[in-house]
Parts: sequence; structure tokens; C-alpha cells
Amino acid sequence: MKILTLTSETRNNILENLLQRSPNSYGEYESRVADIIEHVKKERDAAVFAYTKQFDGADIDAANILVTKEEIDSAYEQVDPRLLEVIKKALINIRDYHEKQKQRSWFDSKDGIILGQKVTPLARVGVYVPGGKAVYPSSVLMNVLPAKVAGVEHIVMTTPPGRDGSVCASTLVAANEAGVDTIYKAGGAQAIAALAFGTQSIPKVDKIVGPGNIYVALAKKAVFGHVSIDSIAGPSEILVLADETANPRYVAADLLSQAEHDEMASAILITTSRSLAEQVSAEVERFVAELSRKEIISKSLDNYGYILVADNMEDAIDTVNEIASEHLELMTKNPFDTLTKIRNAGAIFLGEYASEPLGDYFAGPNHVLPTNGTAKFFSALSVDDFIKKSSIISYSREALEPIYRDIVQFAECEQLTAHANSIRVRFED
Repeated sequence: MKILTLTSETRNNILENLLQRSPNSYGEYESRVADIIEHVKKERDAAVFAYTKQFDGADIDAANILVTKEEIDSAYEQVDPRLLEVIKKALINIRDYHEKQKQRSWFDSKDGIILGQKVTPLARVGVYVPGGKAVYPSSVLMNVLPAKVAGVEHIVMTTPPGRDGSVCASTLVAANEAGVDTIYKAGGAQAIAALAFGTQSIPKVDKIVGPGNIYVALAKKAVFGHVSIDSIAGPSEILVLADETANPRYVAADLLSQAEHDEMASAILITTSRSLAEQVSAEVERFVAELSRKEIISKSLDNYGYILVADNMEDAIDTVNEIASEHLELMTKNPFDTLTKIRNAGAIFLGEYASEPLGDYFAGPNHVLPTNGTAKFFSALSVDDFIKKSSIISYSREALEPIYRDIVQFAECEQLTAHANSIRVRFED
């Protein structure tokens, strides 16, 4: 990996390079995605079936687009019982963590005034689960369980089928365990369009969540406003902040855990120790030679992998906050003290035994996280993403009378005489 001295110039260059990975930078694909969406809006099922044949090579129609109970039962027979046990354990951890996020309606009453907030779960949510290069049952759990905890009435899942029309067994098992109501064999931008606008087979939803390729990301961006979405996710990224006490082998292994996702993933180490930087670089080379996805990892590190050596921890932390990474590991002498200085990160892992994959699969916090610096203003997927809040207002005549002239004055200041009249009329002689 490239070892650079941390300066304001190197930091700015790296930030500029990382931002090029954002889905907002892929305008060349937007017209293709727009065509797919428009076709699905007009032709509905027929367009979804045609695109599924074109892009996935599968013959899907109205008779087989819905995953049946028999297919789910068959999936259980195909999944390793040990994996099923792990899925069930992870499910409990994820559900229990998100239970603590639940909000409840509230009301305050005083002197004829009732104010409050009504919390209502979304009625129908669509969860997109990728296929293609890899299989992600963990993504099923992370996207479905917060919705279930929130009380969403109906959860629809779409996922691209294989050429034989089947869906990955572990994906089906995870979906069934998590409580998905219906599963459809559709992927890509066409699935996002179907969820956003509805077809004869796939119902329109209120919100779409879940990761996907650039076509999926741009399709979610395009349909936002017709439905809600979780975010427009960019490629995976990890940043490790370490001092001289860190274990270089652990640091190297964790950097590579994200670099293997795809060629555009980012892996960055910021350290105050040049000795550690050199040791980590050597360990990375040794690991890459052994790992199965070495070609992907090498391209990722060549383009978006950095080791930055800072003069002091203050400069290092400033850079961490500026990059605002999706995953941040703190491998310092006192990581809990370091934590108090961190402002921007999607998920924060403390200490040498809190490796990033622990969060991906098992610990409980959600692994759907803000990317491309958006951790400065976005949060991890949570129960809050699957509820809406309505304000509650009730005044008695006695409560309104002392302040109605104040409201009339405000309305007349804004030249909204109908507003003023709607208050004044209640106190006519």
C-alpha cells in the first residue's frame, strides 16, 4: 500500500479521489436507468420480465415471479444447518439491538392544550437484495429486522434470479427467518421501478431499502419522491486510526476485509507511527498473496488504498472526521478516550478485537451505513427509517382566546388574510 505523509495537500487529494466513487458521479448511466424506469412504468410486468431475461438470462413470468412456500422449504434443505444456526443467533442480536431504538407516541396536556406526536409504522416496505457477484443473507437481516421491529405491516423483497429462475437458498432462508412477507424474482433498476410504481405482480411500496450495483443506486435516486429510500450507497470503505500500540497484522487484515468487496472499495490507515505503517504495508502484501479475491483487492488498494502517517494524533483525528468513513476502527492505546473526539463515522469499532466483520454479521448494530463522506449528516439504518411522525395539536376555546390576536398579527404580517380570518372568525361577536 502507498505510504504518504499526512499534509493538507495529501488529505485534499485523497478526499477528491474518494468522492469520484460516489453514485452521483455516474451520469453516463442515468439515461439508461431512466429508460428502464419509464419502460416499467408503462409496460409494468411485461417490462420486468423482458429485462430479467435480458440481464439475468432467466425466464420469469406471472406464474413464477413469486417465490413459493415449496421453494422456501427446499432452500432449508440446501442450507448447512450450522449456517442456519448462525443466522438465527445473528437475528436475535440484530433484533434486540434495534428494539432499543423504538419510539412511542406521546402527549402533553395542560390548561386546555394537548400537544403530542403520533408514531406510525410505514404500511409497506420493499427490500432489495443483490445477487450477481456475491450472496448477502446478512443484508437481508439488516434491512428487514429494523422494519419488523418498527411494526411495518407488509415487507416485500426483490432479488435477481439465477439463469434457472432460482433464488439463492441462504437468501431465502434468511428472508423467511427475518419475517419477509413476499419475495419476488426481480433485480436491477427494473425491480426498483416495480417497487416504486407497482406492476400487476409486484405491489407499490412506501419505501425502498437495500444495497445494489450502480444501476440500483441510480434507480433509487430517480424514484425518490415517488417513494422514500434509505440512501444512495456508494462503494464500501474502511478507515483504521492506529497508534504505535496497534497490532499490524490485525490492522492489515481489517483493511483487506473491505478492499475485497469490489475494485472501488476504499481502505485507509491513518497512524502516528511510521514503523507501524511499514509493518502494515508488509502484512498487506503477505495477506493479498494468500486471499481468494486478490485481483479485486489489488485494484482496490491501487486506486483507493492509503497509509497516511500523521505528525500527531490531533491531525490524524481531524482527517478522520473530514473523511467521515463508513467503517471506522480505533486501534489506539485508549480507544474510548479517542472516541470522544470522533464526530463523523457510520459505525465505530473500538479496540483490537472489534473487527469490522463483527459488525457486518453478528454484533447487532446495522451494517447499512452512510458512505462517501455522508456520515457527516446521515446515520446507520435504524427503526427510525421505518416510521413516520405526525404532530398532534388540540386547543380549547379558553386556551385559544388569550393568544388568538397574536396569531392574527403573525398572519397579517405575512399578508395571509385567510389565515388570519380562520382564527378571528372563532371570536366574532
